Amino acid sequence: MIVTATAIELDGGPRVELLDATAWALTEPALRRLARSRSGGARCNGEHVSRSYCFPYALVGRHGDRVGVDIERVVACDEAFARSICTPAEEARAPWGSDRQIISLWSGKEALAKALGDAVAYDPRRLDSPAGWADGAAGPWRAGAIPVPDGYCAWACWRVSAGD
Repeated sequence: MIVTATAIELDGGPRVELLDATAWALTEPALRRLARSRSGGARCNGEHVSRSYCFPYALVGRHGDRVGVDIERVVACDEAFARSICTPAEEARAPWGSDRQIISLWSGKEALAKALGDAVAYDPRRLDSPAGWADGAAGPWRAGAIPVPDGYCAWACWRVSAGD
């Protein structure tokens, strides 16, 4: 099967591919296999690689330094969920607004945690979301929202190499 993916360019950032299972009539397991085959593991050809899945979509991000990507479906969120993922500063900005804003906050944190090395190791209540970073930057880290289909939110976070 010849597969093409939507290439997404982030200014100075990673190369990201959006894979759409509906375009190729793929099952969820087949989409995961496809994304894994396109990423080549955690490092491929000297590049750092990150993947994220939210059927029927998958993201594969590649960058010369650490990178994390995340895609999430926008769903109804209650206040308890929002509070469970917010830092004290983010919580102080409540009310958060739409479900999309809350899911975007979460997706940014997931992408950052992946870029930092282990998404499970980070407590979202102690990790500032890139959604709140001025100009999409925090020290050597950069972030950007990824354009994805309606009903979804996606983020990429990457480390700027010393030579960049």
